[in-house]
Order: sequence, then structure tokens, then C-alpha cells
Amino acid sequence: MTTYKPIKNPTLFLDIIFCLIAFPAMVFIFPIERWFLHFPFYVVGVGLWFYSVYFANRKFIIPCFFRPKPYPYIGVLLTIVIMIVTLAMLSVELYEHEDPLEIPGLMPVLPKVEPYQEMISALFVIVESTSIAVTLFEHTLRQRRLNQEIVAERDRAQLDLYRAQISPHFMFNTLNSLYGLFLTKNERALEALERYIALMRYLHISTINDTMTLAEEARYISQYVGLQSLRLNEMTTVDIDIDIENDNIPIPPMLLITFVENCFKHGVSPVDPGTIVITLHERNGVMTFSTRNRHYPIEREGSRTGIENCRRRLDLLYPDRHALLTSRDDTHFNVNLTINLNQS
Repeated sequence: MTTYKPIKNPTLFLDIIFCLIAFPAMVFIFPIERWFLHFPFYVVGVGLWFYSVYFANRKFIIPCFFRPKPYPYIGVLLTIVIMIVTLAMLSVELYEHEDPLEIPGLMPVLPKVEPYQEMISALFVIVESTSIAVTLFEHTLRQRRLNQEIVAERDRAQLDLYRAQISPHFMFNTLNSLYGLFLTKNERALEALERYIALMRYLHISTINDTMTLAEEARYISQYVGLQSLRLNEMTTVDIDIDIENDNIPIPPMLLITFVENCFKHGVSPVDPGTIVITLHERNGVMTFSTRNRHYPIEREGSRTGIENCRRRLDLLYPDRHALLTSRDDTHFNVNLTINLNQS
């Protein structure tokens, strides 16, 4: 059985077919040789104009309608400009006409349309229709690829959830700390156990749900910070500020925890003083999240991979709807993330 490889860039193939085969074939249906003999500059100008219209539509004008404001208005304005220029070409009179004969009926009222004007009108409709169709096809393919990447990213995140986000080392330290609290009959033991159970419950639910509420994600971060704080001594303080206006706004689970985990993984020293600052705010569907922590010269394995994985995940989940900035000075590492969580 013969197998065929899919075309890597089908829209480029369609562009070549239209520009080199279909469009010239349609032009030569008309008496282009005679017009080119008498009006060469006009014919060449019309041909170049329609090629320009085709690629302007394909690469800029039509994509404007899929982008946020004000791009659709720019697309409408440029479309009007194209129509005006095309009408100007139609209004050019290449032939001098004698006075028309008096013919009874409606014919004297109707304007006389020359063959070259018919050609320009037909080519305009064909170029516009083809460029719109090919661009819509390209947009559909791009959306399909994006959806496939999102599904793949979600599946990968679910498989790596326990291993990457909550490391076995953290789980061991937490259980060891709980054991020590219960052994010494510390009054914080029951509270710490409740945090641990809540964290495990969230992990289980997040593996089967595509989204969680922002309030649930915030509670998970608080539980995580509380458990991590069990192993900290007096040299490290944690300042966490959570202020959410809409508790029920959906968000993909485990989206922010990597940044918080990095604060405790790379920003804690048993002998040097330091502060971890975590803020999570939401107003009108716009979430702002930031972390700040000390960083030390020793760079541990995987310290950059987690941030880059989060950046990739954000690009897939919130294209053109987020901004992630990371910065480092002599002593501190900073993360600032803004996401528009409103449905597009």
C-alpha cells in the first residue's frame, strides 16, 4: 500500500498554485494580448495591483480580523482603500467613444461596460475570494495545531504532576516534619496534617479536571507555603498576600506552583537571612502574580527548566493574553506574571 506524506505547508502550496497557474490562466481568458499591445503600463499595473492585493489580504488584512482591537478596524480601513483604488482603475477610460445612438428602452440609462472593466471586476472578486478562503484555511490549520499542542501539554502536565511539581524530597520532608510535630505533641500538628490532606486532595482532583477555580489554586498555594514553612528556621520569613475578587474564575491547575516551589528550592539558606514574598491578586478577570526571593550562587539542576516549561505552557494556554517577566539582580530573583483570565 502506497503512503503519501502530508504537505508541510499547504497554504504556501495554494499560494503558488494560484499566483503562478490559476491567476494567469484566468487573465488569458480575456484578450490580454491586444490590451497589452496598446496599453502596456495599464495592464502591468493592474496585474501588479492584484498580486499586491492578494498578498496584503493573506499576510495582514484578513489576519487583522482575528486579532484584538483595534486591528479589525485597521483591516476594514485597508479593505476600503483597496476597493477605492480598484474602482479608480475601473473608471479609467482607455477608449474614446462616439455619441451613443438613441435606442429606446433601458439601454441608454445603463452605463456601458468595456471588456477590460469586466476583467478587472471579475479578477477583483476572484482575488478577494481566494485570499479569504486560503487565509481562513490557514487559520483553521493553525487553530487545530494549537488545540493539539494544548491537549498534549495538558496530558504531559498531568503525567508529570506528582514528579515535577511535588517532588518526593518535599513529600519526605513534610511527612518527617509531621511526625516530629506529633511526637512532641506540638499544637500545630493537627493544622499541619489538615494542610497536608488538603494538598493531596487538590493534587488528586487536578489530575482529572482541566480547570480549577482561582480560589482553589490560591488555597493550594497557601497549603503548600504552610507545609514548606515547617522546615524553615528563623533565618527565613515568608510574606504571602492573596486578594481575589472573583473566587470562581477558572484557571488551569498547578499553573503557579512552580514559581512558588522555586522560591523555597533556591531562596532558602539555613545561615543567611532572607524573605520570600508571594502575591496573588485578581481584579475584573485580570490576575497578577509575583514572587521575590533571595538567590544564591549555587545553581541547582533543573532551576531553569521549570520556568521555561511554565513559559511554554502559558504561551499555549493564554496566547496574547499574558505577560511573564523574570529578573535577577545581585541578591534577589523576581517573577511577575499577568494573565487576562476573561474568556476571549
